[in-house]
Amino acid sequence: MKIYESAEDYLEAILVLRERIGLVRSIDVVNELGYSKPSVSVAMKKLRENGYVVVDGEGHIRLTEDGEAIASRVYSRHRLLTQFFIRLGVSPEVAAADACKIEHDLSEETFEKIKAHAQQHGGVPESESMKK
Repeated sequence: MKIYESAEDYLEAILVLRERIGLVRSIDVVNELGYSKPSVSVAMKKLRENGYVVVDGEGHIRLTEDGEAIASRVYSRHRLLTQFFIRLGVSPEVAAADACKIEHDLSEETFEKIKAHAQQHGGVPESESMKK
């Protein structure tokens, strides 16, 4: 199943928020991404229908196994690409913005080559995290 960039952004935001604040609600996603409440509500409904998130009776959003896998992949790409660009001399703000633009579209082959190159030349620790 093809997942769209916007869905990946929502899943990644939920993962980042969970790491930062623990329990995540729709309003947290609204504040994180700067989208309207209705837009986030529609997106959460679609993510639930596609099996990427579940929402409990108190409104807490939890990633399913599939949602977690997608969010982790995108966030890992974001962190590594951001650090790679920073090590090339790009400012942290521009590096993060550029990483966000290409994290979805970069082929697995190209990403793996960037990752190998980064690790071979001074490394980009996998545990380094970057906030969006």
